[in-house]
Amino acid sequence: MHYIIVPGWNGSDADHWQSIWAADWLPQATRIEPASWTDPDRGDWIRAIDRSLDAIDDEAVFVAHSLGCYAVKHWLAAARDRSRVRGAFLVAPPDQRAEAYPADRLATFQDPQPTALNIPALLVASENDPYCSFDVAGRIAEGWQIPLITAGEQGHINSESKLGDWPVGRSLLTGFVNSITPDREADGVR
Repeated sequence: MHYIIVPGWNGSDADHWQSIWAADWLPQATRIEPASWTDPDRGDWIRAIDRSLDAIDDEAVFVAHSLGCYAVKHWLAAARDRSRVRGAFLVAPPDQRAEAYPADRLATFQDPQPTALNIPALLVASENDPYCSFDVAGRIAEGWQIPLITAGEQGHINSESKLGDWPVGRSLLTGFVNSITPDREADGVR
């Protein structure tokens, strides 16, 4: 199993759980590399996901954070071949209807009518995320037709949350991957 790390706006710094997982826990992980980290363009991010998948021979699970959740959602809607994608572990998508959401800068990522993802997926959200209330996260999960799991009160579940390697998230990802791959051990996930 390979893990495609899909960070949010501006990427994930060295203190972000995604970076720590990729460096220390998930040996089979690739981070997407769009050219538009600071001025996100959906097409660029979708092509970056394509490149990451094209570079591997194994099945993949997306591990997305924040805006990366919407990148995965849009990739799934546009992809012609999703056969090697086993699932998506989605963490802390922002509320696109919130007044503070920079819709003008992130216009290509808008998801006005959430629709089913049609792959196994799990949405993990914080109960005190400044960018998305837990109720709104519930509506996103309902629109995407996936389960919602609380991470407790962890802010935006990013570097500022000071989660280190985020053991709760590791446990959630391990359980999720084992549930979608019962016939094989989740490589690198213990």
